[in-house]
Order: sequence, then structure tokens, then C-alpha cells
Amino acid sequence: METKRKALGKGLEQLFTNERIDFDNFEKGLVEESRPNEIKEIKLSEIRSNPYQPRKIFDDESLQELADSIKEHGVVQPVIVKKSIKGYELVAGERRTRACRIAGLKTVPAVIKDFNDQEMMEIALIENIQRENLNPIEEAMAYDAIIHSYNLTQEDVAKKFGKSRTYITNLLGLLKLPEETRKYVEEKKLSMSHARALSKLEDKDEINRLAAKIVDEGLNVRAIENIARDINSPKKLTLPHKNVNSKYSIYEDIMREKIGTKVKITNKKIEIPFSSAKELEKILEILKIEVDN
Repeated sequence: METKRKALGKGLEQLFTNERIDFDNFEKGLVEESRPNEIKEIKLSEIRSNPYQPRKIFDDESLQELADSIKEHGVVQPVIVKKSIKGYELVAGERRTRACRIAGLKTVPAVIKDFNDQEMMEIALIENIQRENLNPIEEAMAYDAIIHSYNLTQEDVAKKFGKSRTYITNLLGLLKLPEETRKYVEEKKLSMSHARALSKLEDKDEINRLAAKIVDEGLNVRAIENIARDINSPKKLTLPHKNVNSKYSIYEDIMREKIGTKVKITNKKIEIPFSSAKELEKILEILKIEVDN
């Protein structure tokens, strides 16, 4: 195990400890510790995508913005690759590589390292979780892969990635959604809050029906939660009107997605419940509020 830790380097060692993972420091350290023969300009045509890349959908507008920045400032950080039988396999830097192609570049600076398949998967997962703004389904699959690869608990993962335990639990719950509904989430037609409410249901046909209803009619999250509660209870009630929510519901939903716990907004007051001092600290950390001890 000790040999494995050293092979992974300082960044990936954190997966085996209680340290919080920081991909920026890992990548920076990788570049700084590289020997001169491990950093070179390589042809973009020789680079193939990481087969363990968790991101399946790339935003064209965001890639174009990155391409424009690369045209103006160049590639600030090298990508990470490993030598393969023919050319190179990308380990980290998928968006940079795609943006370089859009910008018309022929080569890209790269750090060449001899990572194995397990390490390639780990690095791709960590980079995407911390940097690349995955959609909720992709993010959930990335956390799930890390949990099963290292036999971690949801609490372990929450600590390592600076999330609340509730956030991780709710996110992983999305993986129970049927494929049709998951596709709506991936295409950003359903918010994470909508998807989380739907994940409380058991009947896949009912989930797909409600998902389509949300997309077609714009039902808010509170209405879906009411429907889910009614379906799961012995007594079924009438489908609530989509506008029964308070005028602050949209802000409650946004804040709940941000901090991973229920938020109630009434006139001139925001209520954020917490169950322990540790959960309060996590909420303050997510909101970037520093407390001087």
C-alpha cells in the first residue's frame, strides 16, 4: 500500500488519508516535480481522450470562451498525458485540449507521466469534480466511482471534497432515476432540486411522467415534493397547482442546491436549519464565511 501511495504522488495520496483533496495543488506539484524530458510540446492529433473521462457532455459556449482565452493568453497550464502504443492518452485537461483544437493550435504543452489505468481514472474523477462543473448525474457517477474504488463512506467523500454529507447523499440518490429522467438532468432541462424530489419515488414510470410534466409545464420543486409525498403516502391528494408556492420558493431552491440542506425564506428572514456544530461549520464553509476562533 505504501508503494502505491508514493506512486500516486502527493495529490492522490490524499485519497488514502483524511486530507482534503486539492487538484490545483496536485497538478501544480506534478509540473514542478517533473523532469525536463517529461514536459514537451506534443501534437494535438496524437492525443486521445481519457477512456475514464466522467464528463460526457461538453458545453460549446464554454469551450469557445476557453478557446478565445487560449488565443489571447496561450495555454497557462500543461495538460497531463501518458505515452501509449500509438501517440498519447489524455490523463487530465480534456477541456483545455478541446479548446486548443477550436483555437486552431497544432500542439499543446504536456506533462508526460507513466500512470496506470487505475491512476488515470482517479485523476480524471478528481479533476472533473473539483474543476469542470459536471452536470449532477456526471458528478454523482464520479463520487460513486470514488466511493466504490476506495471503499469510502459518504461522510469521507464529503470531507475530502468540501461538501456537506446531505449534498453527497442527495446527489447519489439521483443515480436511482430512470434513464429517461436522467437524460433531462444531463441536458439541464431538470434542476438538481427537481431531480432530487423525483428520486424519492419508487415507480419509474411515474418518475418519467412527472419529469416530462416538469419540462412541459414548468412545475416548481415544492409542487413536485408535494406530489412525491402524496404518492408515497396511503392517501393520495389532488395534484397541486404549479403556482401554489410562495414568492420566495425559487430562492429557497437555489440556496438548497448550493448548501445541500433545506432553506426557508419568509418576509425579511432566511432560516437554515442544522443538526450539529459540524454541519454548521460545513454550511459556513460552503457560504465562504470565516469565523475567527
